[in-house]
Amino acid sequence: MPFARLTAATTPTCHIGLGLAAVGRPGYLTLGRARDLPPDRSVEALRERTHDLLDAAYAQGVRYVDVARSYGRSEEFLADWLRDRPGTDDVVVGSKWGYTYTAGWSAEAERHEVKDHGVATYERQRAETDALLGDRLDLYQIHSLTPRSPALTDKDLHARLAEAAARGVTVGFSTSGPAQAEVIRAALAVTVDGEPLFRTVQSTYNGLETSAGPALAEAHEAGLTVIVKEGMANGRLAEPHAPDALKAVAQETGLGCDAVALALVLRQPWAGVVLSGAATVNQLGSNLHAAVVDLDDDQVARLDALVEAPDAYWERRARLPWH
Repeated sequence: MPFARLTAATTPTCHIGLGLAAVGRPGYLTLGRARDLPPDRSVEALRERTHDLLDAAYAQGVRYVDVARSYGRSEEFLADWLRDRPGTDDVVVGSKWGYTYTAGWSAEAERHEVKDHGVATYERQRAETDALLGDRLDLYQIHSLTPRSPALTDKDLHARLAEAAARGVTVGFSTSGPAQAEVIRAALAVTVDGEPLFRTVQSTYNGLETSAGPALAEAHEAGLTVIVKEGMANGRLAEPHAPDALKAVAQETGLGCDAVALALVLRQPWAGVVLSGAATVNQLGSNLHAAVVDLDDDQVARLDALVEAPDAYWERRARLPWH
């Protein structure tokens, strides 16, 4: 299983990956993005920014990169980087299908992506991903499963995903919304010919939204690799938006709010990979300091008080503007 190469890594930052959602397209729903990215958000400007981030991440031991069909041109940018950087065969690549990018390279588009978990979309997007990443694709995930997604029950789709797995691509899924735990448990029950279909799960988990934690622990116990996304809560846990309690703990550690926020996730025993969604090289460097943050019980208790009810968290996330 190609994705197993990642969990066998021994570098200090092997459990932090780089997600390219914030730099693969001009618009994204992250607070502070107007400050993080240059006014010029042309294709070439963001290609250069993506490559700078990938260079810095690789130099600092990051070996997992996460993209998606709906992240603008993230697959293309990554494919270019892999082609132009000999010796990066140890990079593990994960992508996702199920959303189609519809913004036309505009941050002001009325609709940025359209969701469809049908077989036809899978076949189309798999061909698009193959054309860019080819045999560099290690992990292919269903993008943002929710309780009503037909991908949980579509036997034809399951058979096609199992065929991809038989050819060497690890099959996984990601989740979003207040019912993540329900979706994770439903996906764990999906089998093809008596064998579990999914080998990885990618879910939102952070200092404000922890509701998926018990289900992620169950997934880990079942043998799935757990990938954590949105550890910074779309910028809500970063300066200057971070809650006062997080700022106080960060000051005590001498590191950034982002490092402390990601350290909270890294300390979960079921967390296999925690994604950095950095948009600048400096942000990435600060995120990677999470690996050396040592929180005491009092600090953890103070941060645990920040947790929000899932419905409230996701309702607020839905109101974040695309920048």
